[in-house]
Amino acid sequence: MSDMMDPVHAMRPGVLQLNALPPLSLYVHLPWCIKKCPYCDFNSHEFREGADPVSMQDAYINALFADLEASLPLIWGRSIQTVFLGGGTPSLFSPEAIDRLVSGIRARVRLAPDAEITMEANPGTFEKDRFTAFHQAGITRLSIGVQSFDNEHLKALGRVHDRDQALAAVAEAAQVFDTFNLDLMYALPGQTLDGLTQDIQTALDFAPPHISIYHLTIEPNTVFAKFPPTLPEDDLAYEMMDRITELTGLAGLNRYEVSAYAKPGHPCAHNLNYWQFGDYLGVGAGAHSKLSFAHRVLRQVRYREPALYMQQAAKGEPVTQSTEVSRQDLPFEFMLNALRLREGFDLADFVDRTGLAMTSIQKGLAEAEKKGLIARDLHRVWPTDRGFDFLSDLQALFLSGSV
Repeated sequence: MSDMMDPVHAMRPGVLQLNALPPLSLYVHLPWCIKKCPYCDFNSHEFREGADPVSMQDAYINALFADLEASLPLIWGRSIQTVFLGGGTPSLFSPEAIDRLVSGIRARVRLAPDAEITMEANPGTFEKDRFTAFHQAGITRLSIGVQSFDNEHLKALGRVHDRDQALAAVAEAAQVFDTFNLDLMYALPGQTLDGLTQDIQTALDFAPPHISIYHLTIEPNTVFAKFPPTLPEDDLAYEMMDRITELTGLAGLNRYEVSAYAKPGHPCAHNLNYWQFGDYLGVGAGAHSKLSFAHRVLRQVRYREPALYMQQAAKGEPVTQSTEVSRQDLPFEFMLNALRLREGFDLADFVDRTGLAMTSIQKGLAEAEKKGLIARDLHRVWPTDRGFDFLSDLQALFLSGSV
């Protein structure tokens, strides 16, 4: 067994002292899409025409199981609170394949009885009753990548679905799932404030329990980076953000995270665990993990290319990179996540999840408070409205060398 997967190596003495391990989630990456979107920088690969989907799905799920089994010694005795099937486009996989995957996960790990099991789905892979079949396979929460209900914007974003397919998919999800999420984007090429209002209102007409709304950003190594579209000016984007906050608030959705709005009882438990600096085991091509031990916090990355990943997973060696998070980087890594939450974080959680003393962030907290970016009491720290608006500036105060 390589050091990357060796629990004895991970549990050797070190400089940190974690008194308790945080909650643990499982992320499963399903890397194929019908078509790669021009803004997407995720590890996704277009599904080759002529490839046999059934044998491909079976082979990939076998690799996921081998990966999971090789990883079990690193999470021995811990129960998994949430599972998230992301991609790519997981809904390209058949309901039968998803049923086999969820059953196989249940057979291999200790899953909490009320574990939230989320799956990303795209309207472009939607067929009537398909969502029902996913629900029957054990999926408890669907996250639908709508992005927009406007055909022109969908075309500009390279999406494979149109407005009608999006409306049909959301209607079906609302009927089948007790909780679901709509993924939307704003500040799109050519988008006006009225157009944005119409998009948000269309989404809210379905009374979704949760909406994620992301500002379109141009990421390196994407088609949009090579051929940049003309995006709305910053002032208009800020107006759009204000309109989103206003409309979601009127619909009873609470902005609990920078880009996430939920009705009471419907925040995404899996994402909350990320933002609260919980642990997650990531399996699948290119998946990332963050795992805590008594004296260190490790990050792992799997092989990115699906065929190579499957080959390595079969050998029990799916990890290409394993690094220990340094003491100096831990405050920033924690704040990068925790300050995205409207409620902020408990000071005790910082100590528990980093193994560091409070003195390591006192300077950053004092500076952030002086600039009006956070508020705090004896137990908690949370971003102000200004802190939410200038989140990158706030997080940067905790970079190593700043604290």
